[in-house]
Amino acid sequence: MKKIALIPIDNRPICYTLIEQISAINEDLKVYLPERKDLGGLYDMANVSAILEWLKALPKMDYVIISLDTIAYGGLVASRRIPDSFDTIKTRLEAFKEVLKPLGAKVFAFSSIMRISNNNINEEEKEYWNPWGKRIFEYSYHQHKSRALRQINCVINTVPDDILEDYLNTRKRNFEINRMYLDWLTEGILNTLVYSKDDTGEYGLNVEEAQKLEAEASSKKLNAIIKTGADEIPLTLLARAIAENENVNIKPLFVFENSKGLISKYEDISVENCVQSQLSLAGVGVSSLKNAEITMVINNFATEQGDLVLGDVVNSLSRDFELPKTPYFIADINNANGSDSELARKITNQKMEIGTMLGYSAYNTSANTIGSSLCIALNSALALKKGVFNEAAFKKLMAVRFLDDWAYQANVRKAVRAGAPDFKQALDEHIADFHGFEEKISEYLDYEFECKYSLPWNRSFEIEIEIFEK
Repeated sequence: MKKIALIPIDNRPICYTLIEQISAINEDLKVYLPERKDLGGLYDMANVSAILEWLKALPKMDYVIISLDTIAYGGLVASRRIPDSFDTIKTRLEAFKEVLKPLGAKVFAFSSIMRISNNNINEEEKEYWNPWGKRIFEYSYHQHKSRALRQINCVINTVPDDILEDYLNTRKRNFEINRMYLDWLTEGILNTLVYSKDDTGEYGLNVEEAQKLEAEASSKKLNAIIKTGADEIPLTLLARAIAENENVNIKPLFVFENSKGLISKYEDISVENCVQSQLSLAGVGVSSLKNAEITMVINNFATEQGDLVLGDVVNSLSRDFELPKTPYFIADINNANGSDSELARKITNQKMEIGTMLGYSAYNTSANTIGSSLCIALNSALALKKGVFNEAAFKKLMAVRFLDDWAYQANVRKAVRAGAPDFKQALDEHIADFHGFEEKISEYLDYEFECKYSLPWNRSFEIEIEIFEK
């Protein structure tokens, strides 16, 4: 049995319960997670001491997958907020490093390059992001662009000096912490290190930092990888651990082949490059359609990606498209923040075939969707191949994904958002809206279940869906 310890980014369902659901598919896989209550939330920092004690008490692991943001800052959101000094954070990390040394496992680690949101929403940022967020984004964008293009710096700063100073000092602190992880690679503490770019664009201080980290890693010949995305990185690394030494080949099949060079919203690389980078990080081979063991169906967009949160809905599934007859999984990126309802209906209008349909996701950004669907499918395929596939666990996972990405994100969430600021009450008022989807999904999966819905962070984005088999 392969044993993997994983320290998530935070306690959201996509970062915690999804990992539990994926690991349950494979009865030859054991994934250990710290207590959910010890992980960071929207406003709470992780209990790092408790996580270290949990790590010390584990049996011998084959792999350890770590969100370094959880250890350094108390979580992804906390990484942008906490006032701790560089020295305080470094001391915390040095204590963690001493715990890692004697474990004797392969260590895959990931750390975020602090994002720069192009809005004034301070829900995940410092208080001053409202009203200065867009101005800080503009300052960042033009500062980097002027340097990248060797232009005369004509950036006009409209952000108050004290706010800009605090913001830049926070960036500098996090950047220096990220540089320190390169030393951990040199020391052999880490086997693989991933830097993630979350909510990024063509220019910005975050992009400039990524370039500097990549150049330094390259000059030292270190295994540090820059990735667009965030939430899916631990899932792709989990896929890497699961599939290592298994020699799996996947063929990407784009619904709109001629549009694979387009760039998704919230990202800075083409859809094709996003797919290739996720496959590469997972350590799987890419083959021709004729020779592929698994086909990865990417429901991309013909001209421009929609965004269900913004009300820009794209359901442009090609009328000629047919699902493969051989093993496949689906990364539905036609829209950001949820499913292409036309595709979801096409899929669920038939009965699911175990062993042919290996997974589905339409979670948030393209990178999020591609990484999460890849992890589900690889684990499913290998479990089937080895005869350790748990069919009930797979059906439960698929029920959650279709209810989350299709029923909720693409449909019910709009009504819940309209009920702001009391999202929980709005969700309760719209529970009946799920019933038709539940029946459709139950029939598709040949799986009878009941559901419980909640909003663990009391906002519309993350929904927790608990499935109870009848």
